[in-house]
Amino acid sequence: MYDDWEQLEADSRQCNKCRLCKTRNNVVFGTGNKNADLMFIGEGPGADEDLQGKPFVGKAGKLMNMAFEAIGLEREDVYIANIVKCRPPSNRNPENDETMACLNYLRNQVILVRPPQNRTPEADEAQVCLNYLRNQVILVKPKIIVLLGSVALKNILGQEYGITASRGKWIEKKGILYMPTWHPAALLRDETKKIDFIKDLKLVMDKMKNL
Repeated sequence: MYDDWEQLEADSRQCNKCRLCKTRNNVVFGTGNKNADLMFIGEGPGADEDLQGKPFVGKAGKLMNMAFEAIGLEREDVYIANIVKCRPPSNRNPENDETMACLNYLRNQVILVRPPQNRTPEADEAQVCLNYLRNQVILVKPKIIVLLGSVALKNILGQEYGITASRGKWIEKKGILYMPTWHPAALLRDETKKIDFIKDLKLVMDKMKNL
């Protein structure tokens, strides 16, 4: 267990405990109010997040910001983190290190190489990173955690939970209220989910007023 943010962040940024460290540009530690009552947990960094070192700064993040604005929530008032802190692109393979090294070299030479697509974090990758995330939760001490998508839901509350059945429903565990909802990236693929997302965030805002 960590007593302070400085050591936790330093250890996270130096982490080499899984294969994701080999091709990351930046560790995406987390951002926001470290004393927030409300915390958001997503899946993992995408290409934009990997380059900037901040969570939810790509298309999905911009959509989430718009949703925050619609319900009167300031991003600076919440804390945002992910299950894994390094980007897991789809073609990353522990036996393919030479290929990835070549890709990184080409990118560093400013040769235009389309970055690989993201993939869902593997179980062992998530397990390594969960220790950092749990310590973030301990330090923030949020009253409510919004779980963005299936990966966040299953890794935080258990594999028996499904996002379709769980979204929009309050789940209490160890004194923390959890609200599972769609990951913002899912809204980009299916615009009908935007209504659910806004509804779920409004439930969170209403609950916050009564805490």
